[in-house]
Amino acid sequence: MQRFVDNVLAVTKESVKTITYESLNNIVRLINGVSALLLTILPGKANILEGIHGWELRPTFRGPRLPRWMENGVSSFNQFIHELSVDSDTSSIDYSSGEEDSDGDIFPASPSSQSSRVSGGSTSDKYDRWWISSIRSTLLWILFPIRFFLGIPFRLLKSGSKVPCVSGGDRRSRLHSIKKVQALKDHIVHRATDRRRGVIEDLHLAIEIFIEAVFDVVHKAAHFLLSPSEALRMLYSLFSSHGGGTIDDDNCNMGASVSTATLGEDDSSVTERNTTFQKSLNTDARTCQDVITELGYPYEAIHVVTADGYVLLLERIPRRDARKAVYLQHGILDSSMGWVSNGVVGSPAFAAYDQGYDVFLGNFRGLVSREHVDKNISSRQYWRYSINEHGTQDIPAMVEKIHEVKTTELRLSQPDLQEENNDDQRYKLCAICHSLGGAAILIYVITSRIEEKPHRLSRLVLLSPAGFHDDSTLVFSFVEHLLLLLGPVLAPILPGFYIPTRFFRMLLNKLARDLHNLPAVGGLVQTLMSYGVGGDSSNWVGVLGLPHYNMNDMPGVSFQVALHLAQMKRSRKFRMYDYGSAAANMEVYGSPEPLDLGEFYGLIDVPVDLVAGRRDKVIRPSMVRKHYKLLKDSNVDVSYNEFEYAHLDFTFSHREELLAYVMSRLLLVEPTSNKQISHRIVRSKKKGHVND
Repeated sequence: MQRFVDNVLAVTKESVKTITYESLNNIVRLINGVSALLLTILPGKANILEGIHGWELRPTFRGPRLPRWMENGVSSFNQFIHELSVDSDTSSIDYSSGEEDSDGDIFPASPSSQSSRVSGGSTSDKYDRWWISSIRSTLLWILFPIRFFLGIPFRLLKSGSKVPCVSGGDRRSRLHSIKKVQALKDHIVHRATDRRRGVIEDLHLAIEIFIEAVFDVVHKAAHFLLSPSEALRMLYSLFSSHGGGTIDDDNCNMGASVSTATLGEDDSSVTERNTTFQKSLNTDARTCQDVITELGYPYEAIHVVTADGYVLLLERIPRRDARKAVYLQHGILDSSMGWVSNGVVGSPAFAAYDQGYDVFLGNFRGLVSREHVDKNISSRQYWRYSINEHGTQDIPAMVEKIHEVKTTELRLSQPDLQEENNDDQRYKLCAICHSLGGAAILIYVITSRIEEKPHRLSRLVLLSPAGFHDDSTLVFSFVEHLLLLLGPVLAPILPGFYIPTRFFRMLLNKLARDLHNLPAVGGLVQTLMSYGVGGDSSNWVGVLGLPHYNMNDMPGVSFQVALHLAQMKRSRKFRMYDYGSAAANMEVYGSPEPLDLGEFYGLIDVPVDLVAGRRDKVIRPSMVRKHYKLLKDSNVDVSYNEFEYAHLDFTFSHREELLAYVMSRLLLVEPTSNKQISHRIVRSKKKGHVND
């Protein structure tokens, strides 16, 4: 009879699982099909989707894992390092808790990694907490079904972790079986919370685990009904444990629920098991450090503090004895991850390192972690900056730190060449900047020259640089008028554009995976997003899947940065931030109007290489040519080139011709040789002796 019941329950369970699984798959196919239908009637989708390689309209319910950037052109040594690290230390990957929390309660997983730059003590004022909680309360009820289903397996597993106590010689075998069951549960939890899975895949697994749990209860109930003696013995042991508090001479305490953690006295994996249950809803939280070291390259993290107290992460692929260095600066809503996201073959950072450069990757202020020397800085205080601060605070702090590091290391490696009264650097530093980073580096060079400070740069390679925006789309024009009209009202209420809670950042990361698994839906989203930026064919959906868009940290945009861009578009000039009144501008700039940077292009004393994308609708080639004309008229050594690229193709896509061009421009700068340095030092000493 027992076997018959087991067979019936097993068949019923598999039937229910199959029906629910296929029902959910049919719903997903319907959504994907409707998206494909809409995609066919939208105009211009062929050009928009042209840059997305390998997409099809058919859904894949077990979508591809996010690549480890180890498949194209990797050296055998790097392949060996990768396989060794994966095989021997898979537990070293850091997962982050998925519990919804505010920014102030996030704790870093690694103090030297980018996504863990979290101020544990940073809190917002009461007003900031109010608007964040209002947004959260408005959206949580909409997303309650998703959160409910995603949380079911973890609640079930937590509730099932309590075990009855056994006595005597059965305890060791019982512990062994508990460990096996626990290992299986850990495996299920790991699969259900894989950081590369989307919401739909998590929902599949949650439903499957829920069905398993329900039928497990039904199976035990049927077993007890068919075995009354065992049921009575179980009830007797339960009531006796509550009455006496102990069962046998092993002093097994049943007054409190006994979990596997208390039974495994010397098991070091117990702590890991307990924390496993709390690591729900994981996303891909790999950092730039993880990518660089996984590919077998050296890595160094340097923390830089700006003059106004912001803590920045300057990351490095070090060649300590190299006399040529390159500084790469990202654009808006990006990070240093953009320079390494294409792996060994297609990333500018690795290409420069392989050419013998000491590579430095800069990171602007503007993360939801709000890293600052003031751990209690509020959101409104943290996001109170414009593009001015990127060029006058962030870049100077990082360039000076690069100069300090390089000078110290080269002096140690070459003690016979001690610089005395010598203005020539022992190294040459070039800068490669994209989008907003290009505008910031121009501000840095010009303001440094005005203040008669050394900028320490030898060449600028600017990829689709910001600064001029009067030739743009209708959407950008609408945003410009909206920001300028409502700026005084929105600035105190909305200090920055970012996702404030970990849950919604997790949801964004997982939805990005779903857009890859459902290509028609992803293509529809890609098309709609591209319409918003005038038809730019950049892989916007693919960028959302990059690891720096994770639940722990994420780039944001200050409201004043957005307002600054709107001011540039309205004035049709590349100028500093307008503080809104002649008195405020006079206090900062010494004039009632902001500084027009185009009028000071003649101060730029290093070669500048401008690169534009013919398919770039965010910063059109006409706007890059405007930089070129002003630089040319100011007698600056400037070059201009165009490629068939969209805006994000300069960093996110694998473009061999761009890498070849950028490397060719860097190679035009030759570091000062040892003989030249020695000759200049001797000459400076002789000159000093004659003057004496």
